[in-house]
Amino acid sequence: MADQGRRVALVLGTSAGGVGRHVAMLAGGLVRGGHRVVVAGPPSTERAFGFAALGARFVPVPISDRPRPAGDLRAVLALRALRGAHVVHAHGLRAGALAAIALAGTGTGLVVTLHNAATAGGAVGAVYGLLERIVARRADRILVVSPDLGERMARLGATRVEAAVVPAPPLPPSGREPGDMRRELGVGDRVIFLTVARLAQQKGLETLLDVAKTLRGAQEAEPTRGATLVEPGYGRIARERAPEVVFLVAGEGPLRGELQGRIDRENLPVRLLGDRADVGDLLGVARALVVPSRWEGQPLTVQEALRAGTAVVATAVGGVPAMVGEAGLLVPYGDVAAMRDAVARVLADDELAGELAGAAALRGRELPGAAEALGAVLAVYAGLSG
Repeated sequence: MADQGRRVALVLGTSAGGVGRHVAMLAGGLVRGGHRVVVAGPPSTERAFGFAALGARFVPVPISDRPRPAGDLRAVLALRALRGAHVVHAHGLRAGALAAIALAGTGTGLVVTLHNAATAGGAVGAVYGLLERIVARRADRILVVSPDLGERMARLGATRVEAAVVPAPPLPPSGREPGDMRRELGVGDRVIFLTVARLAQQKGLETLLDVAKTLRGAQEAEPTRGATLVEPGYGRIARERAPEVVFLVAGEGPLRGELQGRIDRENLPVRLLGDRADVGDLLGVARALVVPSRWEGQPLTVQEALRAGTAVVATAVGGVPAMVGEAGLLVPYGDVAAMRDAVARVLADDELAGELAGAAALRGRELPGAAEALGAVLAVYAGLSG
């Protein structure tokens, strides 16, 4: 089929962040390219991302973030209306599995982008395992945001797995000077480490609190003169006094109460900022972005940090190592001592922090953008009808 005038249906589940932004970017680009686009998902996604304003037709479909039998049945029935599309492109495991069931036996091409790994256990984990097998065996193409996801899909029977291109949209230009931002935050001259994450289990924020606690304890135990913040194996950095540090967390989520309770009980140097529309300004005053996640694919916040020239301290999970390269310090997930030491190195060593910031800016310029992402999915769509 000719590349122009393709009927494309984009399907997503509940999203308040990266997946919705990615679908909005694709929808807008496809519409501008002359394609007829339908976006199917929960009404909340239309309110958050404005697909109709981009020129797409929006169809409300109740795809939730957890298994809900009655809602899932309604979603499958609603998704059957997409059978006339040339290609249905579902984003996320649940959206992909429900679309696969709805389109079974119709000949409609199905592409599924897997943006996240299933990290839940127990009964929920068993359900997600079933959904993975449905996607692996029924999708015509599976796009993955990290190599480990691709390997898992292949083990489950997928035959056409490719790397996804999921770029972060450009951040709006900053309107504030760093000094003004610091005064607004009320951090004084403390060194800022920033985390941008949904306050949820996948993000490993309990590790961040452990790091804040152990780092504060190490600072309090050091003498005020000739203090060393890093282990001998990393090189000894002497200071008149260890710099004070504050960890800022931008984002909201179900664990806010639990996290804030621990911060208050243990008097940790951590502040929960809630959702922020000024991540670019926050990155501009941060010494580094800290990513303690259990798993990440192509995290938009890491891309934003690299483009802003902000060093990264992150867990070496999913797609993070390939994305960060030499622009950050990577540690195993859950290794509090290793992450504490990595943060301490960046805190104590101005030269290292500068080198990482320069490497981040260079890596940020190499990252793919919207044009590359759109070209990649169009090539996949064309392959379905070839």
